Order: sequence, then structure tokens, then C-alpha cells
Amino acid sequence: MNEMEKAAAGLLYDANHDPELLAHRDAAKAKLFAFNQTAAHLRAPRIEILRSLLGRLGEGPVFDGPFFCDYGFNIEIGDHFYANVNLVILDAARVRIGHNVFIAPNVGLHTSGHPLDAARRNQGLEYAYPITIGDDVWIGAGVQVLPGVSIGPGSVIGAGAVVTRDVPAAVVVAGNPARILRPVAGPDRAG
Repeated sequence: MNEMEKAAAGLLYDANHDPELLAHRDAAKAKLFAFNQTAAHLRAPRIEILRSLLGRLGEGPVFDGPFFCDYGFNIEIGDHFYANVNLVILDAARVRIGHNVFIAPNVGLHTSGHPLDAARRNQGLEYAYPITIGDDVWIGAGVQVLPGVSIGPGSVIGAGAVVTRDVPAAVVVAGNPARILRPVAGPDRAG
């Protein structure tokens, strides 16, 4: 099993020394450099760069940039996505983002983590677990989503939250670690 297959299986893998993974990251960084250096008003070329980088990019995306990721090909984004400045997606595992998702500034989606054991961590080993974000989710400024988390459709993640476990549908969560504050209901809903 190669290092990329280990990562996809959720096993410890060598992210720092494997030539194949390093080559994939270098290719992604070249595209990210081009994207981040292209003027914001040149929307069509910027989106084309992202389409060449990401596994899937739906219709009507807006990326304010800068944007950073590890590989790109593990990221799938639905229609009408909005990302404000400084979005970071560490996509050693699959990241699936639904339709009509809004992401505020300085958000991190982190599929990767490291062993607590210093000896293994110092060997450059890490693990990666997928992240899933449902349709109609709003993620507030400075939110950090950790490996293996799923966020249910219609939920709102309050600014500064650290999301360490799954979030059900249609709730407001906030805090560190993030916890459910209340359902999205009543006056919150259009009608």
C-alpha cells in the first residue's frame, strides 16, 4: 500500500518524505500561486485555475482568496459556494462541501492530524479523516473544523468555533470545543 492509499484508508502515512505526495503538493502549490496572484476582477481565469485544481467545483462559485490547500483533487464543492479570504483546506482525505455553503474569513478545514506519540510524529507520520459539510451551511469567521467531522445541512457554525465532532442538521453551534446552542428555527427561518 503506498502512502496515498494509506491516507485514504485513514492509516498513518508519511506526508513529509514520500516523493509522490510531495509532487502532488508541489503541483497544487503552483496552481494556488497562480490563483492567488491573479487579480480579483479576473474572475473567469481564477475559476478556471480552481477547476483545474479541485476534484469538483460546482456552478456559481466565489472565492475571494487567498486560498490554500494541500492537494486539491480531494476537494468536492457544490453549487453557489462562497469562500471569503484566507480559506485553508488541508485535504489529505476527502472534503465534500454541499450546495449554498458560505464560509467566512480565516476558516480552516483540517482532515490531517498527527500522533500524540512524539516518536511517530517526529517521523513525519500523520493521519487523515474526511470532512463533510452539508447543503446550506454557514461557517463563521475563524472556525476550525477538525479531522473526521460532518456538519449537517442547514447548520450555522459560530465565529471562532473549534468543531471537534459531528454537527447535526439545522442547529447553531459555537465555542471551543463547539457545542449545540439551539436549533435553527422560528424567526431564523424565511417564510
